[in-house]
Amino acid sequence: QDQLVESGGGLVQAGGSLRLSCVVSGSIFSFNSVAWYRQAPGKQRELVAAISSGGNIEYVDSGRFTISRDNAKNTVYLQMSSLKPEDTAVYYCNVGWRRWGPGSAWGQGTQVTVSS
Repeated sequence: QDQLVESGGGLVQAGGSLRLSCVVSGSIFSFNSVAWYRQAPGKQRELVAAISSGGNIEYVDSGRFTISRDNAKNTVYLQMSSLKPEDTAVYYCNVGWRRWGPGSAWGQGTQVTVSS
């Protein structure tokens, strides 16, 4: 069974940086696009960034975020800089993303809290 495990979240001051990681076990990683979503309290889950199986950037919500992947390590990263309090959310990794929506494989999420 495929599993996605996010890490790297935490508490950071506004203007700071964080790098999130998502390690994917199983066979689905290398052949699929991967995306990062986030969900703030009381809000819908929203797409943050997406990357194709070949490493092409498919979507990025902000120039402050960079998505990358290492297929040899079955890992996708989200580098976030110049963080703002409104970036506070639970960040989720999703495998199988397509332009019309997320795939069915989700991680458990990692909390990012940005203090002002």
